[in-house]
Amino acid sequence: MAAVLATGVKTSSEWAPRQSSDHPVLVLTDATVIKNDVRVLDGLTLTIRAGEHTAILGPNGAGKTALINLLTHDHYPLARGDGPPPVEVFGADRWVVSTLRSQLGVVSEDLQRDFVRGHSAGRIRGVAAVLSGFFATKGYLAYVTVTPVMRQQASEALARLGASHLADRFLDEMSTGEVRRVLIARALVAQPRALILDEPTAGLDLVARQHFLELVRGIAQQGTTLVLVTHHVEEIIPEIRRVLLLKQGRILDAGAKEALLTSARLSQLFDESVSVENRDGYYFARLGRDESQLIGS
Repeated sequence: MAAVLATGVKTSSEWAPRQSSDHPVLVLTDATVIKNDVRVLDGLTLTIRAGEHTAILGPNGAGKTALINLLTHDHYPLARGDGPPPVEVFGADRWVVSTLRSQLGVVSEDLQRDFVRGHSAGRIRGVAAVLSGFFATKGYLAYVTVTPVMRQQASEALARLGASHLADRFLDEMSTGEVRRVLIARALVAQPRALILDEPTAGLDLVARQHFLELVRGIAQQGTTLVLVTHHVEEIIPEIRRVLLLKQGRILDAGAKEALLTSARLSQLFDESVSVENRDGYYFARLGRDESQLIGS
């Protein structure tokens, strides 16, 4: 019988992502994105390899959301002439967007807001939210075929997250932490190659935040590639070993977590004097010597 974490998440092999080639999750080559005449990403070159849990850390306005949108093909880079394509996801530069998004599990505050608001068909129940992960829709099930196997897999995904009791509840009646669990189930139900977390603990209280991070650790330990995008240093779980520092649409530095989560590098990133402390594999950053003010709070 599968072991169960303190959060209620089973550490079963059922969390394992679909088998894939050795292609990196993402390769950017001199990628530039312009929005409203502003270069939100400016000549980015980077690689995120399969199985390489990575944190992308930067202040507000650094271009973190634009980077996620490149990965999910919500944004497209400026076209270039000869040379390699500016964006490759899982080894390909062209995708049917719905197919790509079924292979990328995404959890973000913006996505959560969309689900909680509902859509033209009405409010969204937990199980419908999870089922929509098979089709890369935001809860729409009216024009798709939901099979009994899909319903079983959705029920199992909720159960593995200790969220079976949320299946028939409307998302707008749930707490922030409960909705986040449902969206994690949605993100993982189709066994994606990578899980993209954008500011994942936003809106969670202290207890819910800790439970959520333990949940994510269990997923990382099962082999799903994590890409964490955040300005909160303390969200970088011990399983994440590589960090990219993003500032003003450019890569400031990239490398091993221990080398980059230092007072010197974070002070440069945030343009403030920052002190850093490592506690049991988690890093905490504070402005100067102020013990009460966490970076990102």
